[in-house]
Order: sequence, then structure tokens, then C-alpha cells
Amino acid sequence: MKALALVLALAAGAAYAQNYPTKPIRLVVPFAPGGSSTLVARFMSEEMGKGLGANFVIENKPGGGGNIAMQEVARATPDGYTLIIGHVGTLAMNPYMYERLPYDVDKDFAPVSLLAIVPNIFVVYHEVPAKDLRAFVALAKARPGQINYGSAGNGSAGHLAMEYLKQVTGMELQHVPYKGTGPNVTDLIAGRTQATSAGTPPLLPHVKAGKLRVIAVGTPKRLQSIPEVPTVAEQGYPGFETSQWYGLNAPAGTPEPIIRRLAEQAAKAAKSALVAERFKPDDAEAVGSTPKEYAAYIKKEQERWSKVVRAANIKAD
Repeated sequence: MKALALVLALAAGAAYAQNYPTKPIRLVVPFAPGGSSTLVARFMSEEMGKGLGANFVIENKPGGGGNIAMQEVARATPDGYTLIIGHVGTLAMNPYMYERLPYDVDKDFAPVSLLAIVPNIFVVYHEVPAKDLRAFVALAKARPGQINYGSAGNGSAGHLAMEYLKQVTGMELQHVPYKGTGPNVTDLIAGRTQATSAGTPPLLPHVKAGKLRVIAVGTPKRLQSIPEVPTVAEQGYPGFETSQWYGLNAPAGTPEPIIRRLAEQAAKAAKSALVAERFKPDDAEAVGSTPKEYAAYIKKEQERWSKVVRAANIKAD
């Protein structure tokens, strides 16, 4: 009887997925409008909507480091009509920085697809006498604790990226947290701090203006926009990798046929010329993985960032 019930349930799920979607799909972005998460959500969902024959309605729901939106979607009906943009912060960092979370990243969400990877770069104020990462590490070790680096806030991705770099290089730097990327970059280009790490969009304009200098790229491969800058791994720290990544997640219990259909459309969208063109200015890489590949990627990132958080004893505000 149990076997028959399982067969009937699978058949019902497949039939439901064949008719899915019959109405707009709500896509929640757990951060404020204007950032990379919103752009990834918009560009990928536009292409996915063509294949699905339905529109996505993007809803930005910031607050609590992404936790407010994550909690809401975790409790949503698992019918494929409420999805969320997963992020390195909400899925791989927050679980180790917050004493309590209103959701379980491993039990309350179903991975659908890794959508995009946006590279992190490491930059210094233009008057810092270091042309590359090796020189910066040597400078920091000669002046332990005297060099300040800024971030968008305590527990932000940039904060953890710099702490990760400190741990692998043995540098001692002082952290200066700001309330957002804007204030952080403003003080950096004024010379009030000496270094930071963030995505390319807020930093490269100041690099081109001569106010900042890129000393390393956090991704495994060099970037098309700055091919002359070597990666952290190339400069003596193999295996180092830090980037902003964005995926698609559904509430746990969403029927597997729907998960597969969404993942298939994400893969098609990632291969589209339109997405490639829109991602190019930010050196973003469209991925479009399978659910299994995305789940493995999340696990790998959790292992990486849990070690960084614990070693640096980072607690979210």
C-alpha cells in the first residue's frame, strides 16, 4: 500500500508540474533594491519567464541580514509560487554568525539552481605603497595592526572576505565597519582607511579614476575587465576563493517536478546571449546548475565560511 501511495503521489506531482505555472511567481530578494541580488533576480527571471510562460514578480524584502525574508519564504506554501534568491550570506555565513536563526538553511529550503557568481576584488587606497597582494602582506606584517580596512558592516560579505584573507596570510589588520558599501568606499577613496573587499561594481569606477588600486582578485580565474590583476591563489595562497553568489531556492516540500522544471529554465537562461550581455559589465558569471550541484556548492561554501567565522569569532550585530 505504501508503494502504491508513493507512485500515486509522484504521478500527482508530475501532473501538477505539467500545468505549472498558471499564475505569476513571486521571487523574493532578501536585500534592498539596487544591488547585485536584484539585478541577478531581474535578468535571470526575465529569461526564465519566457520558457515557463509566466511572469516573475520581484519583491525586495531587506532586513536582518536577509533573515526576515528567509523566514517568510521558509514558511510559505511549497507550491512553486514563492521562491527566494539564496546568497552566500544567508545560506553560508549567517548560520554561523547568529546565535539563533528563525529558519534552518538545510531543512527549510530546497536548492533549485546556482544562478550567478559575482567576483570579489581586494583594493587599497592609491597612496598605499603596495602594487600587489604580496607587497601588501609584507607591508601589513611590517606594521602589524596599523593598517585599517573598511567593510559594509560587521558580518558583511566584505568583512568575512578580509578576515579570510587575514587568516591565510597571517596579516594583522584593524576592521572599521560602516553602515553600507557607500560610506565604506567614501572613506576609502578619501584615504581614511587603507583597504577593502567588495564586488566589482562599487569599486572599479574608483580604480579607473586612480583613487584605488586592485591588488588581487578573489575568484579562481582572472577577470576580463582587469586581466592584468592576478588572483589571490596565484599570489601564493592556493585554494583561496571568495565571491558573491546568488541562487534560487524554494520552500522545502516543493514538488520535485517543479524544482526540476525551474532548474531547467535557469540553465537555459544562463546560456542566453541577453544574460551574458547584461552580466558582462560586472564580470558576473551566469551558472544555471542542477539542484544537486547547487546543494553541493552550498555545502562547500558552508564548510569554508564556518571556519572563517569561528576563527575570527565574528558575531552578527
